[in-house]
Amino acid sequence: MGQFEGKIAIVTGGSRGIGRAIALELGKHGATVVVNYNQSADAAEAVIAEIKAAGGDGMPFQCDVSDADQVIEMFKQVTKTYGQLDILVNNAGVTRDNVIMMLKPDDFDKVIDTNLRSAWLCSKAASRTMMKQRSGRIINISSVVGIAGNGGQTNYAASKAGLIGLTKALAKEIAPRGVTVNAVAPGFIGTDMTSELSDEIKETAISHIPLGRMGLPEDVAKAVAFLASDDAAYITGQVLVVDGGMVM
Repeated sequence: MGQFEGKIAIVTGGSRGIGRAIALELGKHGATVVVNYNQSADAAEAVIAEIKAAGGDGMPFQCDVSDADQVIEMFKQVTKTYGQLDILVNNAGVTRDNVIMMLKPDDFDKVIDTNLRSAWLCSKAASRTMMKQRSGRIINISSVVGIAGNGGQTNYAASKAGLIGLTKALAKEIAPRGVTVNAVAPGFIGTDMTSELSDEIKETAISHIPLGRMGLPEDVAKAVAFLASDDAAYITGQVLVVDGGMVM
């Protein structure tokens, strides 16, 4: 029996990259996984098919998680379907990189809405159910950029640093009801987002990683699974950095 047998999980932005790896990891260990996506319907269906092939279960759910009404509806439908919610992973994210002089206000707003506002909206919706259950796990996917900053990413860094503040504040707020809130801060991970970078940029980044390699989405997924498990029952308000030693 898997460690998440009988648990219901929602992974936002779960159709690709790190979100996909998290959904598969939770599903592989018995969780029923709701794979949230905004536009990648086929990719979300493929993740669910893979989870089912591994003996798990779940469903795709289309929802723009930066839209309050859509978020309320998604959580209503999930709790109506399954009667509970045990794990929320706030992973949905975008980048709109540019130096601050060239960065448009719309690009700032888009990144804050998708990366930070969405996590707040989903956490608010999940908290209602989890506090009633007196159990639950909320895990926010931040970034080392939210800790150390990065030139050309003022919007992204602000959103990911905001997630850390959200994690700590919410952890204090809902701990008395048995719900934990933690963050995982990935470093340089090989995904669609990083595959667009030039070899030169990749090599420079890897040269700053003591372990000498780019991370895998699975490296992040396993950290998330730990924080979602019973083994992490006494851990809350923490940021687990998964970066090969890049930021210490």
